[in-house]
Amino acid sequence: MKILFAVDGSKFTVKAAKFLIDYIGTCKEVPELHLLHVKAAIPVGLAKHRARALLGADVVDSYYKDEAMASLAVAEKVLRKKDIAFEAEYKIGDASGEIAQYAKKHKVDLIVMGSHGHSALGSILLGSVTSRVLATTDVPLLIVR
Repeated sequence: MKILFAVDGSKFTVKAAKFLIDYIGTCKEVPELHLLHVKAAIPVGLAKHRARALLGADVVDSYYKDEAMASLAVAEKVLRKKDIAFEAEYKIGDASGEIAQYAKKHKVDLIVMGSHGHSALGSILLGSVTSRVLATTDVPLLIVR
């Protein structure tokens, strides 16, 4: 079984990681676990080109990497404490599209995501990224609150 754990570095990532530890403990075979963080790209158009021109491609790429590594580290820390093996990767772009594309490319059996709301209405509805992943993939999606 292949599990894709989409992480954003929030407290909901920690909750989902703890759930995964319990879930993996019930599996007959240890699943192949993939962690993925998607960092939103600098807006397309002139702003993107100006940032690269003003700061340099290396600085922009380093920013993406540093931000992604910090978000991944939240889940990695929890999983490493329990000796859970995983592969971690990050992508730049639209989170829901990148998650769905990664799941398809790697033939993932289950996507796990944390969900959170920022308001009374948000606590009733799924987050926008979660909703879009649900709409764009046929892979089962487990949402941890």
